[in-house]
Amino acid sequence: CSVCKCNFISFLLGTGSSILSALQDLFWLSKSKVEKQLQIISVLQWVLTFLIMGVACTLILMYILCTDCWAIAALYLAWLVFDWNTPKKGGRRSQWVRNWAIWRYFRDYFPIRLVKTHNLLTTRNYIFGYHPHGIMGLGAFCNFSTEATGVGQKFPGIRPYLATLAGNFRMPILRDYLMSGGICPVNRDSIDYILSKNGSGNAIIIVVGGAAESLNCTPGKNSVTLKNRKGFVKLALRHGADLVPVYSFGENEVYKQVIFEEGSWGRWVQKKFQKHIGFAPCIFHGRGLFSSNTWGLLPYSKPITTVVGEPITIPKIDNPSQREVDFYHSIYVDSLIKLFDKYKSKFGLPETEVLEVN
Repeated sequence: CSVCKCNFISFLLGTGSSILSALQDLFWLSKSKVEKQLQIISVLQWVLTFLIMGVACTLILMYILCTDCWAIAALYLAWLVFDWNTPKKGGRRSQWVRNWAIWRYFRDYFPIRLVKTHNLLTTRNYIFGYHPHGIMGLGAFCNFSTEATGVGQKFPGIRPYLATLAGNFRMPILRDYLMSGGICPVNRDSIDYILSKNGSGNAIIIVVGGAAESLNCTPGKNSVTLKNRKGFVKLALRHGADLVPVYSFGENEVYKQVIFEEGSWGRWVQKKFQKHIGFAPCIFHGRGLFSSNTWGLLPYSKPITTVVGEPITIPKIDNPSQREVDFYHSIYVDSLIKLFDKYKSKFGLPETEVLEVN
């Protein structure tokens, strides 16, 4: 009968809709899982780059020299000699590399955000003081060595240069990879060149606390190594580059590490490495590759929010006295504390939280 036919058709249509809805749900679930895996892969490749790429590339190059393909390695070494001073002269950034899609997956894994509080004039040069270091400076890399968080759009006309250990630029292949992101050596020659011979609109990002600060980073702790770190202020005065305090909320939350007490053998070994090699070996862990409930090298997916504060106008003084350095250093410290206090409650910290300055 016609009633039965209508009921049967309605049943088919209803079933079809249910199946379609289920397939759509399955599709979106699958897409979400794929995106999560891409995020994990993007972060894993960067962690491995940070930890082993330099040594691995050096060993591979040495091996190729002992094979029938030795000419390839010899050509690269010849190029390396010719190109040796490029990192000290602003490097060789690549907008193509800085805009890779992999960095957007890297950003979304945590996620990482960049917050602008003030405009920066393109007629000035800047030194950004980045705090805290964390284990790997993940926020510093994502925000200033890639375009994933839109640094180019937020600060138009400003060229960011993230400064890192000069020893990284002695490593084959790794040096070229770092330079493509706008990373430069954190030494006087490189900084002098960028601030005096590269025009205006340059911003050098210095992780002021360095290796010493990384030894004390742990979840739930907001402390910076800054009291006796005044070299960046002296550089700013010599070049008349404005100082900009930058604080990354969440940088210390993404890894857990073993903190050795002062005077212990572990801290002694770390300080010896820091003094002679430039970095301090940390015993740390994050989550595992396949599960967040296991230990591994992947950082925990905790939000990192980097706030760029108000620039401090710095006069140009060719030979600043210690008194002048101390004066502008105190202004910088006060500005950093004010920045922290203004934004701490917005990014999950209680109003009673105090920034510890060591």
